[in-house]
Order: sequence, then C-alpha cells, then structure tokens
Amino acid sequence: MRILFLGDIVGRSGRDVVMANVPQLKEKWALDGVIVNGENASHGFGLSTKIARDLFTAGVDVITLGNHAWDRRDLMREISQYPQIVRPLNYPPGTPGQGFHIFETGRGKRILVVNVMGRLFMNPLDDPFRAMDELLAKYRLMANVHAIIVDIHAETTSEKMAFGHHLDGRVSLVVGTHTHVPTADHRILSKGTAYQTDAGMCGDYDSVIGMMKAASLSRFTRGISTERLEPSSGEGSLCGVLVTLDDATGLGTGVFPVRLGGTLESSIPQI
Repeated sequence: MRILFLGDIVGRSGRDVVMANVPQLKEKWALDGVIVNGENASHGFGLSTKIARDLFTAGVDVITLGNHAWDRRDLMREISQYPQIVRPLNYPPGTPGQGFHIFETGRGKRILVVNVMGRLFMNPLDDPFRAMDELLAKYRLMANVHAIIVDIHAETTSEKMAFGHHLDGRVSLVVGTHTHVPTADHRILSKGTAYQTDAGMCGDYDSVIGMMKAASLSRFTRGISTERLEPSSGEGSLCGVLVTLDDATGLGTGVFPVRLGGTLESSIPQI
C-alpha cells in the first residue's frame, strides 16, 4: 500500500498547490489513499464545507483537523454529513463529528484514519494516549483494518515523539501536524511504525508559518497586533510524507518526505 499524507493546508496558496498536484501524484505513485490536514485551509483559520468538497473532488480521501476545527460555523453545523472530515478523537463526548474514519481503497483495503490533538501548550482536551488505546482495542492491524494512519496535531516535538513510540507496532504511520515546518526525522520505528514529527504545511513558505510577514513581525517586535493575520499569497509548497506499507502486516516498509514547489528545496520520492 502507498499512502500520501499532506501537512496543514494554509489559505489559497496551500489549496491551489494541493489541488493542482494531488491528481497527478495519485497516478504517478499509484497511491491507495491521500490524507490532508485541512484545519487552516479556509483563509488560514478553519475549514469550510465548500473547500472540503473541492479537496475531495481533487482526489483527497480524508481531511483531518485540529485546534482550528470550529473556526468555521458551517463546518460545525454540517460535519455529520461528511464522515471523511475527521476532528480530534480526544474532544469531549458530545462534540460534533467523529475522531476517525475508515475508507476503502480501490483494491479493497480498509484504511483507518485517526486525528488526535496534543495537550502541551494546546487547548485542554482529554488524554490522547488513552483515547487511542481505547480505539485500538476495537481496531487492529490485519484484524479488521489493513492500515492505521494517525495525525497527531500538537505543539511539542516531545509529545509527538512519545506518541509515536507509544503506538509503535500497533499503527502504520504516526505523523505530526500543527507547527507548519517539515522535520527531517522520517524513519521506521523499532516495531515497524512509520514516523515523522511534523509533515510541514502546504502553503507559501515566504511567510511566518504561512501568514504574511508584516503582521507577524509586529507581534514579535512591538508586542502588539496592528492588523489581522492573513495567509501569505505567494507560490505554495506541497509538503508531506509518502509511506509504503507491507500488505501482509500493515506496517511501514518506507517513509519518504515530500516537498514540491515554492521556496523549499524539492524532495520528490523516486518509487
């Protein structure tokens, strides 16, 4: 199996580069699935249902969210109509939507996609470690699903790494989102789970984590917010990770960083 996971889409630049490249990458790499984090897709804050539909039309199978999940009220109202939009699993009971989704590939493989949110320097949510353990008591690799992809939306590298080791051998891929900077630690963990601390973002890197520089600099240099943060509108980079999985075990056989377009150095897997 081959799964492409793309990091946080930020604004129009991110949307454009994802929708322009996903169709051809699905064909080029014979992908079984494409998953993206879309919590910043709508002008940098949240996800609208219209943008979600556009991404699905482009070939995205599942969209994960994070701490900006409810910035768009239309999504809060309508998320139950889109089971392939996955909010963090560890939101309290009664929160709209669901924290996981299973989709079936063209080859009949069942892929479980899970989104959790970290707690260090983030909104106070339920324990993501316990939430995942409870979910994995119901879904196991090669028992009732063929692959398990986990997006941990978290601030700190330590929490993401701990989460990866906690799930090692029980899931196919643990990949971090939220910090918008791709890390260089892609690897297969000791028990077979593919891992990368942060997938990076899909957006304009001539920016401050996707936002226009002037407003961000004012907050740091003057300690005041002189204007609203707006997504940077230059050429976007497509950032993420491509993982190959063993059909017999659902565990990782390869993990490759993906960087395409924009100002970052390209990294295009040759598989």
